[in-house]
Amino acid sequence: MAGLGSFFRSMLDGGKVDIARRYEILRDAVSGTMSNFHQARDRETGEIVGLKILDKTKTEQLEARFRGLEKPTEGEIAVRFEHPTIVKTFRHGMTTKNEQFLVMEFLDGPGLNSLIIGRDARLDGNRLTLMRQAAEALDVVHQAGFIHRDVCPRNFVCAKDGSSLKLIDFGLTVPATKEFMQPGNRTGTPNYMAPEIARRRSTDQRVDLFAYGASMYEMFAFELPWPRGADGLAAMSHGVIAIPPLSGFFPGVHPEIEAIINECLAAEPTQRPPSMAAIVKRLKRLKSEHAEPQS
Repeated sequence: MAGLGSFFRSMLDGGKVDIARRYEILRDAVSGTMSNFHQARDRETGEIVGLKILDKTKTEQLEARFRGLEKPTEGEIAVRFEHPTIVKTFRHGMTTKNEQFLVMEFLDGPGLNSLIIGRDARLDGNRLTLMRQAAEALDVVHQAGFIHRDVCPRNFVCAKDGSSLKLIDFGLTVPATKEFMQPGNRTGTPNYMAPEIARRRSTDQRVDLFAYGASMYEMFAFELPWPRGADGLAAMSHGVIAIPPLSGFFPGVHPEIEAIINECLAAEPTQRPPSMAAIVKRLKRLKSEHAEPQS
């Protein structure tokens, strides 16, 4: 046992973790905007986990936007959440290469974006449940005092059968306090970005409601409410151009579902629902068998 303890202590360097020695990579990395993600086995516990390693340069560039503020790291935020609709983060820290890392439950299902792109039949009959669970996840984030800032289909991972989902990725998440809601921080995924972010205005948790509305519109319609773009300029049309009725893409959609999505997509934050909690309450009143016809 002493030898085993010495082995694991050797993987630490001043509290930093030698990732290559602690974790066996089982699946090639998925490269994100600011990180790489692996399926891995923890050599100490035998757990199959998700291992996220943040790009050092890009992380430093993001954190430089908040210099002088006490911004928690992604790991510090992620470990706070214990909810069935949010990915569970077990631990976080620094690697011996001075990269931030997170260890989380491994979700072996498709991203909601993949189901949308593939017009996947697994969405049929599940959309209302997924819409409600996405709202519940964001409500948990908001109740904890944060703004997710990157709500989009890519950041919801579904069960293999499409019957449930979990929110992931707190890389752009910030506290919902005055210091972090000042104009000028244009971060997020452009195709889902709220007008106030694109126009560098003051923000609050309602930017997540807008991005949620865009994501849910796309889940039903297989199209965004506006022309798709590849950069930040794409978001400049949000809140300006008319949004095609969702029922034109998804005939028979429940009027309350369409109303919630439309309200979330209001150009002015004051015209959006008051909170994610209010959206959850409205969605819970609907019954799946009556609210969602097959596409």
